[in-house]
Amino acid sequence: MTQSDTPNAALKSDPRLQTYFDGESERRAATRAMFDQAAGGYDQAERITALGSGAWYRRDVLRRNGLSEGMTLLDVAAGTGLVAAEGQRLIGPSGRLLALDPSPGMLAELRKKLNVETIEAYAESIPLPDNHVDFVSMGYALRHVGNLDQAFSEYCRVLRPGGRACIMEISRPESRLGQLALRAYIRGVVPFLARLMRSQADVKRLWEYYGDTIELALEPEPILDAMRRAGFVEVSCSVTFGVFREYLGRKP
Repeated sequence: MTQSDTPNAALKSDPRLQTYFDGESERRAATRAMFDQAAGGYDQAERITALGSGAWYRRDVLRRNGLSEGMTLLDVAAGTGLVAAEGQRLIGPSGRLLALDPSPGMLAELRKKLNVETIEAYAESIPLPDNHVDFVSMGYALRHVGNLDQAFSEYCRVLRPGGRACIMEISRPESRLGQLALRAYIRGVVPFLARLMRSQADVKRLWEYYGDTIELALEPEPILDAMRRAGFVEVSCSVTFGVFREYLGRKP
């Protein structure tokens, strides 16, 4: 493996992940199946786990990092449209929204809420021309990407000069206490809330997978290095509440 072939942490041969798939050859099919099966109950599960804070935070991140009226936005790993919906509010009727996701089930749920252009594809291979969009967003899906260099190269390619990439992600807190608190929330509080809300069993399995990938996620520096190799400048990472990270970069 060369330095330019950077896999994500979700591809590590960890026993926790072997319960979902066995290596890269099975990863895409297994994860797409999980997302397809969970699509119908995903929004409800997100609402109870985010405790109502999700929408305003996503909108604030996009606004603070330069998304504005009239822009063309590509939301990668759009899922059911939780980030895309907030992006659409910011770009307004004069803007253009493209929502990309490999899961047809997730995109079907997105189209029930938003009248947007959808693209069934992976972050590593975006079927759009060069210099096509003003802003690329990604919400809490970076740890599911198989190859960071390929994905970031695609982000940079489809962005117009001066365009920005804004990647939101959940990561391990730096403190041991914070790590224990996050694990307790994901392993204990979330399943309890899901039972109260009668959340679908398929969503529970996806949330278990989320918890495992958060614990195995890459540290910020390899991610920032991959963004620089892809051609981004002004690369940075900030953290909110010790858990929510924002990876930012601009195309020269």
